[in-house]
Amino acid sequence: MADKSKIIVVGSDHYGLPLKNAVRDYLRSLGYQVDDFGVESDAPVDYPDIGAMVAESVAAGKYDRGVLVCGTGAGMAIVANKVPGVRAVSVQDPYTAERARASNNAQIITMGSQIIGVEVAKKLIDIWLESEFQGGRSAPKVNKINELDEKYRKQREAERSGSAC
Repeated sequence: MADKSKIIVVGSDHYGLPLKNAVRDYLRSLGYQVDDFGVESDAPVDYPDIGAMVAESVAAGKYDRGVLVCGTGAGMAIVANKVPGVRAVSVQDPYTAERARASNNAQIITMGSQIIGVEVAKKLIDIWLESEFQGGRSAPKVNKINELDEKYRKQREAERSGSAC
């Protein structure tokens, strides 16, 4: 993602606040514009609230990429992946950071503040931002993920409208 005119969105719960702030500041130091969806204090907040806001904004096309931070990264990944059209991967190592985008076309990465430190997070951010979706053998797999998103989104819409099959 060499295009630094694209805005990156970040968010965290209270456990992820220090790491999210470090990631935000690092991205800005690299020349990226960053929108921060919070939190801004260590007052307890439920991670699904922040994760959903970030993921919904990415799904709506307002942002190409986002970073979410909680204690482990797992909870935020689960929340983000509930939003149709979003692919989120929890990253803790360089290979996963690279493959998150190159193989899975993940628009969001999640990190655990209880798992990785600031310097590792910076390295993972660099790798993920430098990676682009490679297509190839991964394209059909990502298409299948997209088809599942669409299938279950349509089912939910039908259930809500009372016309479920």
